[in-house]
Amino acid sequence: MKAIIKSGPQPGADLVTDFPEPTVADDQILIDIKATSVCGSDRSFYSWGPAAQSFDMSFPCVLGHEGSGVVIETGKAVTGFRVGDRVALDSHAPCGSCYQCRIGNGHNCNNGLLLAADIDGVFAERAAVPASMAFPIPDEMSFDVATLLEPAGVGWHAIQRADKQIAGNVVVVSGCGPIGLLIITYAQLLGAAEIIAIEPNPYRRGLAEQRGATVFAPGEDAQAYVDEVHGYRGGADLVFEVSGFAGAYPALFEILRRNGTFISVGHAGEPVPVHIANVLNKKEITMRGIYGRLLWDTWEDLSLMIRTGKLDLEWLITDRLEMGELGPVIDMLSGDSNKIMIYPNGIPAL
Repeated sequence: MKAIIKSGPQPGADLVTDFPEPTVADDQILIDIKATSVCGSDRSFYSWGPAAQSFDMSFPCVLGHEGSGVVIETGKAVTGFRVGDRVALDSHAPCGSCYQCRIGNGHNCNNGLLLAADIDGVFAERAAVPASMAFPIPDEMSFDVATLLEPAGVGWHAIQRADKQIAGNVVVVSGCGPIGLLIITYAQLLGAAEIIAIEPNPYRRGLAEQRGATVFAPGEDAQAYVDEVHGYRGGADLVFEVSGFAGAYPALFEILRRNGTFISVGHAGEPVPVHIANVLNKKEITMRGIYGRLLWDTWEDLSLMIRTGKLDLEWLITDRLEMGELGPVIDMLSGDSNKIMIYPNGIPAL
């Protein structure tokens, strides 16, 4: 079958037409892939950057971890799904039995497997995945929107890690890729007093401004603006670092007020030095990371908001492409593109 694979620990990826058809283990389902989307982390896996190298990847491996489709076969032990079911995929497969799974943190499973790292991903015509990764979607939800539940869930999990304490607060979002833009959208829905966005790409700054944020490029004085407008509060109440750029952290620690909350979303590819006494102790900030999405709290929240018309994800999509060489698609991420959809089985009629 046709697939985009990573053949080894070096830059690049290969489009192949003869990748072996997946076999279905007892706990797996076989999915006819209807839609996938490209994530910023795919750029790191393509270039084999530090963030990608931090994962213990199996080779060769099919890339792509955001996808949806139709179940066409089930393993002998699978009881929750049947042929014909429409599903979206989380990229984390929990074991279900470790301590983290038992206390409700399956997304952070001690023995978890990752799609497109430990398990072949969805940049392929078909994919066999553990049934524990699948989320059923209603007939009225498009496969495009279903695919976007995975990245949208990262943004919502960030909001969950902030205890949803957004209303009336000053929020800073560093990095306005799709996840950063979604955090801006969620913060608006939840009643943020002001959202300040920092983003180097002019196109994405424009999108953030359209979503209602006050925008700055890195190096512009967002700090001076916060001091002038919100100085009596001592700074911003909440910071979401989404870019994964290690150099962004020092200025963000400065812009955050005492007793504020810092949520780290992007995976920095290098260590970030933190002056514990000055940043953490004396300012008494709360700092939290996020990894993936809560299973399945995040998905249920988003699915409900979409069904009731409170949330739209279609606006994120700027490009729809048939599956081909990955390199040109990765290059598009640095230009005037937001969410790029890839269709391994051909672009569907809209």
